[in-house]
Formats: sequence, C-alpha cells, structure tokens
Amino acid sequence: MFFQKFLTSLLTLSACFVVAIPSVHAQWYSHSFEVMGTSAKVELWSDSPSKAETLIKQVEVEMERINQLMSPYISSSELSKINAAAGADPLIISKELLKLIERSIAFSELSHGAFDITFASVGYKYIYRDGVAPSQLFIDEHKNLINYHSIKLDQQRSTILLEKQGMKIDLGGIAKGYAVDQCIDIIRQAGIQHAFVQAGGDSRVLGDKRGRLWTIGIRHPRQEAGVITQLPLANVAISTSGDYERFFIENGERVHHIIDPQTGRSSNKSVSVTIIANDSLTADALSTTVFILGAKKGLELIESMPEVSAIIIDAQGKFHYSSDFLAAN
Repeated sequence: MFFQKFLTSLLTLSACFVVAIPSVHAQWYSHSFEVMGTSAKVELWSDSPSKAETLIKQVEVEMERINQLMSPYISSSELSKINAAAGADPLIISKELLKLIERSIAFSELSHGAFDITFASVGYKYIYRDGVAPSQLFIDEHKNLINYHSIKLDQQRSTILLEKQGMKIDLGGIAKGYAVDQCIDIIRQAGIQHAFVQAGGDSRVLGDKRGRLWTIGIRHPRQEAGVITQLPLANVAISTSGDYERFFIENGERVHHIIDPQTGRSSNKSVSVTIIANDSLTADALSTTVFILGAKKGLELIESMPEVSAIIIDAQGKFHYSSDFLAAN
C-alpha cells in the first residue's frame, strides 16, 4: 500500500534534506483565492519573483478556466449545455471534458455505482445555502434517472448523450482534483520543484518543503477550527470529503452534499474520508466513493488498489485505517 511505501522512503528523503542548501535569493510565494465554489491556495519556492507571480496567476486562471468549462451553475459551461440537451441528440464536447467524463465512468464501474456523476438528476434540487431539500415524492419520481449507464460517449466524434430527458451530471466529486493536477503540471513544467496547490478539500504537494515534509491537517468533522491529525507528506495528493462542507439540519438530521446514488439522499455511512494517492483526481474521486460505500466496503476497495491509503470516520465516530497505516504504527 502507498503509505507504507511512503514511510520507508522518509529516511532517504531526510538524508537529502540535510544537504539541501537554499538559494540566497529564493523564497516562498503564496496566494489564496476563491474559485469553483471553494477556497484555493498555491504556494511555491522560486528564486524569481516575476516567475513566481506569473505561475501563481496561471494557476488562478487555469482553475477559473476549468470552472467555466465544468460548473453546473454557469449556464454557458459545457457541462450545463450537456444537461440542457439531455434526452435529445448527441452533443459535441471538448476532448478534455469527454476524457474527464470517461474517467468518472471508470470510477463508477470500479465502485459498482457508488460514484455516479448522474446523482445530479436528483442532487440539483438540494439548495444548501437556503436549507432546501427535494421532497421524497420528487426523489422517488426521479431516482431512476441516476444511472451512469445512461451516459453514452462517442470517442471518435467526441460526443455525449444523456439518454433520458431530465438527466443531469455534476463533476463536483472529481473536477477540483483534476484542476489541482492541472495546476501542479503547470508549475512542474516551469521547473519548480517544491509547491503546494489546494482547492477545497483537495491538495497536492510537489517535492518537499525545502528541508522538511509538508504537513497537511485533516479537519475535525465536528469542530470547524479543529484538526484530528496532521500527516507529513511529499510528492503526493490528499483529499478529504466530509459531511460538514455543505449542509443544513432538517428535522434533526444533517443534510449534506455527498449524495448516495442508491437513495438520492445524503449518504449516512461516514462523516469524513481522507484518501492519499499519487494524483488529486484519483484522491478526489475515491474520497467521495469511499464516503458513500462506508468503512467496510470502502476499505475493501482501497486494499485492492496499490499506492492508495485511507482514513475513514464512520457515522458513529469510529476511525478506520487502511492496512498500511496500521502497519506503520
């Protein structure tokens, strides 16, 4: 498993840290901003202020570009146009969006439907800022629209068809991870060796933090400013999905944004799931998937995947760890 391999490499990394001699002119540059309905941050080490400024701007522009392409809340986005054309003719879309939808369907297959971007066929009726949930009647009448098998892609023509009128897709469980990966690639291709990019609960670190590991905290699911643990990381991605990100309380129950495709309602098997993987897209999709599957089935999935680790807090507040975490203690 990934985390065990990571721990065995720490000694080698530490040896490298000892001889690392920072440039006299190099320093950390960071910038925080809002995008994709969440807070984002980029931090990088550079010996050129102008280069750092350019890269930080490129990161912000790239995240907004992806937002404009994939947001279900922007009427001009490609994703919104797909939803508007549901049940009609196939729609030509960009190769980029087609590929990401293909990846989404692959996670649906892997999880036997626990991850399903067509959850939005019901999920769009949840308005968290106003405390509004769809009625059980609406859910019962529209739940049959949640079915990733009804997404038809044509790679040659670069088209998509949502087979049934009223179907909708939402890439909220994978798009931020994709955006983080895209931004890390921009930074890496510019020759930067040490950086951090975050979008909401999705983060990826490049290299180390100039002599020490990056430390990423996992938020306490019931204390807004609390942290349950901090993980030392290098050259990995980490994603946390929690029932505290977008929610309201209705009749004493927490109604949150992670929708179980089987029920059309907020998933109730977990309160927080953290995934560590080699890339943010994988970590993002799996944190949502495992949250919905719950601890038992979620850990079974993670144990079948090399170089992926998990920390799960179930609905009773009990912690569950993938075997590599347990072997490290």
